Amino acid sequence: MTSVSVRLPDDEADQLDEVAELLGEDRSTTIRKALGEGLSELRIRTAVERYQSGDISVNEAARIAGVSLGEWFEIARERNLTSQLSPDDLERDADSARKL
Repeated sequence: MTSVSVRLPDDEADQLDEVAELLGEDRSTTIRKALGEGLSELRIRTAVERYQSGDISVNEAARIAGVSLGEWFEIARERNLTSQLSPDDLERDADSARKL
């Protein structure tokens, strides 16, 4: 396991200690959980922004977010994202689905 050192402002260190106590965990465990959840949210936020701007496809958004295509559609629904698919894209998808 890699070790990482970080400097925190006193107020953030106090918050870290409070959350660790609430969870009944040590600082390291709380930091790992917070980092994991934060990184996941950053990936999703980046995918949402790039998808909404039309820079990436649905598949690429799911890959960036680190989720399955089905999970991406759920995220998109929860966040009221509009489809970036053109009518031609939808027709191609419908044709592909018919062939299955």
